[in-house]
Amino acid sequence: MSDTTATRGSYAKTADRRRDILDAAFEVFAESGYTNGSLRTVADRVGLSQAGILFHFKSKTGLLQAVLDLRDERSREYFATVTSPGIEALRGFLEVVRMNCEEPGMIELYAILAAEGTAEEHPAHEYFRGRYDWIGAQARQSFIVMREEGTLRPGVEPGHAARSMMAIVDGLQLQWLYGRTKFDLVADVRTHLQSLVTVAL
Repeated sequence: MSDTTATRGSYAKTADRRRDILDAAFEVFAESGYTNGSLRTVADRVGLSQAGILFHFKSKTGLLQAVLDLRDERSREYFATVTSPGIEALRGFLEVVRMNCEEPGMIELYAILAAEGTAEEHPAHEYFRGRYDWIGAQARQSFIVMREEGTLRPGVEPGHAARSMMAIVDGLQLQWLYGRTKFDLVADVRTHLQSLVTVAL
């Protein structure tokens, strides 16, 4: 075996181990939140010591950030295919909601961390503030474009529409977690958005 082959094998094993840690951390934070979720629990689930976890991630905060970044990859990749704001961006948003329903643990994680993160000292505080700012700005721009195109319902203000969209999704997701078979989350979000625009979603 050449040194190059051995090095590539080591990189692959390291990447696999990091992914195992991230998957375990995602489960632990979704179950217990960041504050109560411990590195020891994460380590136990992947058969490592806490020092082993910290070899790959320098701190618990760094691990949390890596988990959030990993779980955002899919949404970022999907939205990269939506090249312009407007009705297609809203349809893309609905598709992300649908994809999230396929992974309830992600909804649980974000629900817990978004609540915990309201405290300024929480390590997820800036992440969620930035996330809300970004989603809000993107949604507002889409509603502005639709107003200019004449597809936004009369009297709907783009900033309010963007905020109501985020509030509806957050609130419905919490209710959905309590009874996932009781209603169609995507259908309810679509119904709200449809009340804002004149074209079919």
